[in-house]
Amino acid sequence: LSWVFRRYAAAGHARAACTIQLSRTKWGNRPPMIIALTFSISLSLSLSLSVSELMLSVHSVDLLSSKMGQNRMEHHTDHYHGNALIIRRGQTFQIELDLSRPFNSNTDKLHLDLRTGPLPMVSKNTHVIIQLVEELEDDRWEAKIVERNGNRIKLSVNSHAKAVIGKYKLTVTVESPKGGSATTRDPRKDIVMLFNPWCEDDTVYMDDEEEKKEYVLNDTGRLYYGTEKQIGDRTWNYGQFLEGMLEACLYVLEKSEIPPPGRGDPVNVVRVISAMINSQDDNGVLAGNWSGNYVGGVSPTAWNGSVEILKKYHKEGGLPVKYGQCWVFSGVTTTVLRCLGIPCRSVTNFQSAHDTDVSLTTDMYFDEKMEPFDELNTDSVWNFHVWNDCWMARPDLPPGNGGWQALDATPQETSQGTFRCGPASVTAIRTGQVYLKYDTPFIFAEVNSDKIYWQRNLDGIFTQIQCEKKAVGHCISTKAVGSDKRNDITHLYKHTEGSEEERIAVETASRYGTKPDVYSTSMAEDVSLEVKLEGEGPRMGADAQLTIVMTNFSSQTRKTTLHIQVAVMYYTGVLKGTVKKDKMPVALKPNEGYSVTWVLPYHSYQDQLVDQAALMLTLSGRVSETQQVLATQTSFRLRTPDLSIEAVGEAVVGKKMTAKITFTNPLPRTLKGVVLRVEGLGLQEVKEVVVGDVGSHSTVTRTEHFIPTQAGHRKLVAALDCKQLTQVHGVADIVSPVGPRLGASVPLAVWYQNKHSIIWEADWPLSDTAW
Repeated sequence: LSWVFRRYAAAGHARAACTIQLSRTKWGNRPPMIIALTFSISLSLSLSLSVSELMLSVHSVDLLSSKMGQNRMEHHTDHYHGNALIIRRGQTFQIELDLSRPFNSNTDKLHLDLRTGPLPMVSKNTHVIIQLVEELEDDRWEAKIVERNGNRIKLSVNSHAKAVIGKYKLTVTVESPKGGSATTRDPRKDIVMLFNPWCEDDTVYMDDEEEKKEYVLNDTGRLYYGTEKQIGDRTWNYGQFLEGMLEACLYVLEKSEIPPPGRGDPVNVVRVISAMINSQDDNGVLAGNWSGNYVGGVSPTAWNGSVEILKKYHKEGGLPVKYGQCWVFSGVTTTVLRCLGIPCRSVTNFQSAHDTDVSLTTDMYFDEKMEPFDELNTDSVWNFHVWNDCWMARPDLPPGNGGWQALDATPQETSQGTFRCGPASVTAIRTGQVYLKYDTPFIFAEVNSDKIYWQRNLDGIFTQIQCEKKAVGHCISTKAVGSDKRNDITHLYKHTEGSEEERIAVETASRYGTKPDVYSTSMAEDVSLEVKLEGEGPRMGADAQLTIVMTNFSSQTRKTTLHIQVAVMYYTGVLKGTVKKDKMPVALKPNEGYSVTWVLPYHSYQDQLVDQAALMLTLSGRVSETQQVLATQTSFRLRTPDLSIEAVGEAVVGKKMTAKITFTNPLPRTLKGVVLRVEGLGLQEVKEVVVGDVGSHSTVTRTEHFIPTQAGHRKLVAALDCKQLTQVHGVADIVSPVGPRLGASVPLAVWYQNKHSIIWEADWPLSDTAW
């Protein structure tokens, strides 16, 4: 009776409380059995209230957020770590409510509130009120009851395809006719909303299923580096689904200057991400360093992936991580955008121009003696440069400019006062429509600018003496869909070199640059000059041999003197210093070709190399008979060895296995302080292995033990960190069987009536009988 009294008095039913009190007073001296019988009769008469009149409240909210549940599977978010509700916009999801009594659709009311950002407002789409409807319609926030079971109801909730992405706080409000309203919020049950490439109404929608698997769901990739004739590749761990990565990526977005209402537009999001990945002016994720001195941080070539970088940035409260260069900026950008749901890939451009004066040409200046004019040569051509493509529609541009958009997080030039670049429509870049936003002129110059040579006259005026029309933008590369092969996408960025369409694009773009009249003069040319590399090119630690080829297309003799200069170069195109100069007189017979092997001895460059082991060969000369100027530059790198990684034994989840990592020093000198950085998604976290000194031409082997934690196809990657030798790395494929093996023990769990609690667990030895 005491329990009944408290229960119904608390619910506001005064008649029940009064009846109980009278029963106790009137029959206080009667035997207990009579009291109980009399009370039950009185209570049954006084509590004849309809169920709908009882106050309605929410006992609990189940977001149905299990990794393998319907919501996460249908939204392609089952790869993310943890059991939070992670959904994609423009798609329905289900939640279950446990109420204090059955819900009456005729008299009760219910709505959901979702709030994001520090100051949620309905007018800014950061406070969403979701009402119940009879039937769901596309492209709007609404909810429908799809299942009833006693006091429990299941809601199907539809989200808007342009919804703001990020973390939402959920509140459930119910109201009954005579009981007032009740609001329920559980801070442990926030909802994360992401972009949705599977939704046709989302701006980032991508039609091809295999491309979505590659550009959204793949957590590893390949990055390309080197030169166009010596393309190197390495595996990069994006790791966007690992523990803590979603929180870290959302932290990067929240730390940016973009207000929450702007987070529904992928154009805004990728533009601010390109700024936040570098630390140049906003304390972003990575501090760039091209000096060769990486004291106090990690050498850019030593990183194997994005996970350690983003986790460190998040853990240390937004302190920039040291250090990065272009491929690291690109790899981290790919991780963040894929994590947020935007299709993204890393792209490498070989012979990538850096236009510093918006001329849309790459300008090289020489003095009266044809010596390079270093003070004016601020433009440069990088051996390679890595940026990103991201996929989205562009409603802010004329039709036809959607699809792949170029984005560059490496801090090179400012855009609207901030070090960022893009998104620029790849279609606009290809056609020379450099007046379309954002930063299209800069990226156009990177891939399709002509290289113009200028010579100073005696009167101080510079005259155009040579134009190389095929000098930049070669072998633009990205990882192929569904394989580790290289996919050449140069045709997406530019028309075929020398074609009429390509020339029209270049001349169209140049009209919007600072030198619009650069193509007003045509020049006769009958002698060609080029440099060829044999095979895979020279190796580190040996003499470098290159072949100089000249051809005379005229019917007369041509004579010239070639000026040859080799300089050590950062991969960005900045020269460190000249290591060798030479002169070579050449006489060409009519309609004759001429080739000569030119050698750069190892001792000339051994103490001068910087990161990437890149060198620049500059050739220049003037044809005596016609005054035609010959000029060309060729960059090449000295090939470094790979790390050999050999997996030993069978890969089984939860079972220790071994890998042997072998390295041979290619140099005729001792390497000091060699360190290996080893990691693998689903295999082991980043681990530093101290190797120490490695003697000249010596081979060392290190054995590493690790325990696979995820089944399927995984990659174990390693990189060598050493001052004297960089860009040395290796990868091994580790395949763990999906599912248990005969003879193994597997964890079994018994669940009670589909509830989310395990009542019994055990390891069960599998045998033929057990199967």
